[in-house]
Amino acid sequence: MLEDTYGHTPVQKAFAQADPYGVGYDEKRAARPPLRLAICGAGGVAQSKYLPAIARLRTIWEPVAVTAISEPRRDHAEKVAALYGCHWYADWREMIAQEDLDGVLVTTPDSLHSEIGLACLERGLPVLVEKPITQSLVDSERLCRKADEKGLVLMAVANKRYSPPYRRAKHFVAAGPVTNPALYVGKFNLGYDYVDLLEGGTIHVFDLTRYLMGDVRTVRAVGIDQYKRNWQGYPLDNAVCQFEFISGAVGALYTSASALSLKPWERVEVYGDHAWLSVEDQYELRLYDSEDGPAKSWTPIIP
Repeated sequence: MLEDTYGHTPVQKAFAQADPYGVGYDEKRAARPPLRLAICGAGGVAQSKYLPAIARLRTIWEPVAVTAISEPRRDHAEKVAALYGCHWYADWREMIAQEDLDGVLVTTPDSLHSEIGLACLERGLPVLVEKPITQSLVDSERLCRKADEKGLVLMAVANKRYSPPYRRAKHFVAAGPVTNPALYVGKFNLGYDYVDLLEGGTIHVFDLTRYLMGDVRTVRAVGIDQYKRNWQGYPLDNAVCQFEFISGAVGALYTSASALSLKPWERVEVYGDHAWLSVEDQYELRLYDSEDGPAKSWTPIIP
């Protein structure tokens, strides 16, 4: 059974430690130095994902707090400031100049990632940037070089690596029975129009591809604009990618912006030597490791 950072399994926490909710006193976590974070952009992603996650971290004794947010929309800013007890600024520049911070989370529109990220790094602040890290390879390289120059952490969001079904799939690839995989298949559906197909949606499956299979040697891809909807000038609505991995394995990923998003949204498959696994919609992991025995499936309890 997979363990957490401190070697506890869920069963140990729930039964042996009488802590089914995972909120019991954690001496190691509580002893960490306080971490003061700011969030640039307090829109839907920050409010629905980041802030509740940080509140959960505080519940399990991580000494982390959001001390400030920047958000030009007054209604959003005042709501978040009231809920989380933080300062708010209309201008992110004023925030990083005035606040005493240990790091910044950038959840603004994509077009601002590069400018804000560079400014934060210049001030000596580690940065976590919502994907995509920037809208161009040139800006991305500039950010990475600045982080190296300053000796600071710069991260782009790859949150699905931490999802329990994918973590368990990674365990099966690393420790068996799907070791030394030969073939990978991934898919992603995007049925709504406010996210770019590749850099805003499929990017998660690109990251899972590397997480499960390792680095890529070559990529071949073809895309089409079958239905000519031209959402915000985006040039394609369906694409297929082929990969050759450094390990010698091969893979394929297909993605569609003209499908239904949630039926199903996402799927990955990893094929080893007489054993393979699949993860369906980040929810159900299935392991096929015997011709005679049944498939094994596992789904986490969603808190």
